[in-house]
Amino acid sequence: LMSFLTLEGIDVLEVCLSDLQRFAAGLHDIGIHPRSQARILSGIKSFFRFLIMADYLEADPSELLEGPKIGLKLPEVLTVEEIDSKAEGQRNRAILETLYSCGLRVSELVSLKLSDLYFDEGFIKVEGKGSKQRLVPISPRAINEIKLYFLDRNRIEVKKDYEDFVFVSQRRGKSLSRIMIFHMIKELAQKA
Repeated sequence: LMSFLTLEGIDVLEVCLSDLQRFAAGLHDIGIHPRSQARILSGIKSFFRFLIMADYLEADPSELLEGPKIGLKLPEVLTVEEIDSKAEGQRNRAILETLYSCGLRVSELVSLKLSDLYFDEGFIKVEGKGSKQRLVPISPRAINEIKLYFLDRNRIEVKKDYEDFVFVSQRRGKSLSRIMIFHMIKELAQKA
């Protein structure tokens, strides 16, 4: 944006909506992917919000700036029947049900702690990207699968410092890695 404004001879504090629209059109013209365009324009909007908060500007020229339309790409998922019939082992059933019902990232699942489970209230506490915590509803079915898994988990010799992790390796007694979960899901998906 700064390069564009310099070439156009426009001071950043004098920018108007039409300048930003020309800049956005230029991104499209040079073939930048719509998602990247959206990310760039989002950064520009944040920049102008900062300028207003820091009292450099009174009005936000980017307020009405529209980004490109981006279609949502839906992930391919297993059906409930495929998950029900193909899961091997109670831990894996609990993992799949928790991912499925809570919509967790795999990284959030592997770092899930026993102290984050609030089954009576029907939610779990999840630490997501940037260490941001959020409360996520959990289905009665997922709770049931986890409780059944706990019968097996109680027989595992869990290593020191891993006692609070919900999902642990049967053999190593440590928390699972993202790669292990991806491998398990890939295997089950192929079987399904």
